[in-house]
Amino acid sequence: MLDLAITGATVVDGGGGRPVTADVGVRDGRVAAVGTLDEPARETLDADGLVVSPGFVDPHTHYDAQLWWDPFATPSSWHGVTSVIGGNCGFTLAPLNKGDGDYLRRMMAQVEGMPLAALEEGVDWSWESFGEFLGGLDGNLGVNAGFLVGHCALRRYVMGPDAVGREATEREVAEMADVLRRSLAAGGLGLSTTRSSTHKDGDGEPVASRWASPEELISLCRVVGEYPGTTLEGMVQGCLDRFSDEEIELFATMSATAGRPLNWNVLTVDSTDADKIAHQLRAAARARELGGRVVALTMPILVPMNMSFRTFCALWLIPGWDEVLRGTVEERVARLGDPRVREDMLAKARTSTFARLAEFGNYVIGDAFHPDLREFVGRRVDELAAERGEDPFTTLAAIVCKDELRTVLWPQPTSDTANDWALRSLVWEHPDVMLGGSDAGAHLDRMCGSPYFTRFLADSLRGRRLVSLERAVQLLSDVPARLFGLRGRGRLEPGYHADIVVFDPETVDAGPATLVPDLPGESPRLIAESVGVRHVFVNGVETIRDGAPTGRLPGTVLRSGTETDTVQTRKAALR
Repeated sequence: MLDLAITGATVVDGGGGRPVTADVGVRDGRVAAVGTLDEPARETLDADGLVVSPGFVDPHTHYDAQLWWDPFATPSSWHGVTSVIGGNCGFTLAPLNKGDGDYLRRMMAQVEGMPLAALEEGVDWSWESFGEFLGGLDGNLGVNAGFLVGHCALRRYVMGPDAVGREATEREVAEMADVLRRSLAAGGLGLSTTRSSTHKDGDGEPVASRWASPEELISLCRVVGEYPGTTLEGMVQGCLDRFSDEEIELFATMSATAGRPLNWNVLTVDSTDADKIAHQLRAAARARELGGRVVALTMPILVPMNMSFRTFCALWLIPGWDEVLRGTVEERVARLGDPRVREDMLAKARTSTFARLAEFGNYVIGDAFHPDLREFVGRRVDELAAERGEDPFTTLAAIVCKDELRTVLWPQPTSDTANDWALRSLVWEHPDVMLGGSDAGAHLDRMCGSPYFTRFLADSLRGRRLVSLERAVQLLSDVPARLFGLRGRGRLEPGYHADIVVFDPETVDAGPATLVPDLPGESPRLIAESVGVRHVFVNGVETIRDGAPTGRLPGTVLRSGTETDTVQTRKAALR
């Protein structure tokens, strides 16, 4: 007897085949049949008029902390996500020496925008080894979750405070390699690292992995290649703009040394700078020459995000701006009120990778708290500046200073033309590009990337229609599952795990991003509700019904070698 029969559905199997009308049978957590069912079921779900697809896979989430207080990884699971990858960008919560919890919490709060109160109140912090960290999640997940081993945590565990400030000795590299071996043997999915100048710890210093020599990094990649079902992820400065020749060679060598794919975050698409895409994909071409594979993540939607001069956000990444934006509110207000300081800030921004962040005329006042400023909410800064006869930054500085820096700002999309979207649709078909980069568990009060799955489906079905429904589902499920070697996931085929999404093609979408104080410590985050997602099943058990968790926790820790297969790089197949 089947445990579940989903009948009369439009089935999109994840493999790219055209939708078919069929039933789906589930037994013991796996897909038992797709087609016409010939045996009874304990439970039947009528899916007439609905689409049934594999659960979606989010390859870049930073859910390492949130899963401890939110086993459903919301809002991602509301939008059909059944498997998530954490441990991204070199940042993990394990391995962990006793007494280092405060350092890691402050680092994660700084680099990934996780509220410190939530990290302090919502996470156990009782583990030491990576295996103990994973063990703490066993049986307590509403999604499947796998985790890379973060280079920063490895260095801190072995070198202590010296992890920041110097290169490692040969002995320390050897010890890191041993700790990495134990972490991978316990189920770590591989290694992640960062060399990006935007990543600073809670003390404002470059994070630990930025002090590593290339030789150290290659040694650790060699260890990754010793373990089946593993992978790599990396961040370098050029991920934010253009790779240097050295960075291209480093990524290609890392992948070839490990014999494992390496993915990086994130490839932006702008038709006014189309040559950048070809340049960034040189890393993939060079990796293939060496026998490796480098894959760029790119987002299929424009992610809603806000900014503020009061708390850490992307504005702090502009070279020299963090010196102005640090300190007490009174100190920052005084600096921003000085025309000479603002002139210097704009000059630095215009010559940096982040020049567009300083195009303040293109911002909308999302919220303001001083009574005299309420009339400005919802208005563009360039309009306000024109009325006052000022440049936009002068107008904005006056507003945020009067508001004690609490003003919420919404930058408006700049790459939203027909040419931009046509270029994106071409990029999505490149064999070394994959959809992803949501940062769903990070930058929680600043951006909301988690709903990209339902927004992309809505756009594919009823919007721009740049890809077919079957291709959209494949890009969201099977393609990332195959890159990570997720065993028996990503498709609706007999024998595969029954990770399933049931949605209404007429309405599937995401609601607007809203700020809610629902994190531990009543810290706020941006969320967006799902629309038209009727049911989500993880390993055959319903976890989400009409946008709300059922309370059941059937998720699996995706350990390397047991839940993943080795993805070969030398014979990397084109999609």
